Amino acid sequence: MKNPMKNKSTSAHPLGRFVTRDALAFHLGINSDNIYKVNCWQYVIHVVGKGKSRFVSYADLPPILGVEPPKKADFAKWRKRIKTRKKKYVPKFWAQFYVKKIEDSNSIQTLLSWENLVKQFKPLISLEGVKKIDHALAKEKSRLEKL
Repeated sequence: MKNPMKNKSTSAHPLGRFVTRDALAFHLGINSDNIYKVNCWQYVIHVVGKGKSRFVSYADLPPILGVEPPKKADFAKWRKRIKTRKKKYVPKFWAQFYVKKIEDSNSIQTLLSWENLVKQFKPLISLEGVKKIDHALAKEKSRLEKL
């Protein structure tokens, strides 16, 4: 699993622990190898990649394993971001990101960790996204149990 990005700002954002190249690549729709530079500033993330330079909100990125788990305040930030975007759910790429992470799981423990993480914020993900995640979980569980 890749480590979160190093935060170069003097005041770290509470959601900064969830910043990874993989998540940014999914959000921007590019390959993670095409991201050249990531600057974590106080309120936004500046991403420079092949043919792209974008500002990304911390609240647009999904939680990951390997760092401190999400807190109540984090959920408030995600809900606020959803509301300001005039949407009902988090961005669709969250489901795609989790399906990829679930498919890349190489042990039952890792798979169960992803499942527990996703369970915490299923209400924030669209029904279509939840179905995709549940399908991937079932498929990977059966695959890993055969090993």
